[in-house]
Amino acid sequence: MWLSLRPSKPSFSINYFYVPALNTTAATNTTNSTNTTIFIDFKIKNTNKDKRVYYDALNITLNFSSLSYSVGNAWVPAFRQGHKKTAVKRATVEQVKIPWKEAVRNVSLNMTVDFRVDLVTAVRYKILFWKTGRHKIRFQADKKVDKQGKSAASDHRDHRPCFSGLLAFFLVFLTVW
Repeated sequence: MWLSLRPSKPSFSINYFYVPALNTTAATNTTNSTNTTIFIDFKIKNTNKDKRVYYDALNITLNFSSLSYSVGNAWVPAFRQGHKKTAVKRATVEQVKIPWKEAVRNVSLNMTVDFRVDLVTAVRYKILFWKTGRHKIRFQADKKVDKQGKSAASDHRDHRPCFSGLLAFFLVFLTVW
């Protein structure tokens, strides 16, 4: 019975990562160079069969590859997600402070610019008639941006580890038996 009530963590991935200031292929690049905003779309999956998830605010921190400190922050308001549902949440990081001239030069030379996205939140699960305590969740993804200002490759890594607790239980059970 305990295994049927135990929730699984939601999975996170980044669907869309766009930096308008690094779009050197746009016809209006003169206006884009002053736009220091970065747009990020997170895809969040609740794989639980019969458990609703309540999210605290999603706190997003953006880091630039050559700098050891945060270059921007954003947050997404708290929300809830039904069972077996997928949510897409957009975060807008404004007034990002990086060496823009160097970054534009790199993408103009067909190189990529590296960013790291960190997301921290806490979730509660609604199981039957009650809510659990808060469980902290951290997600981290590295993004490479090309000369179109977009992420060079999609990040579809799930937050969850590849082995579930149930699978590990059966593996231990089979080796002992």
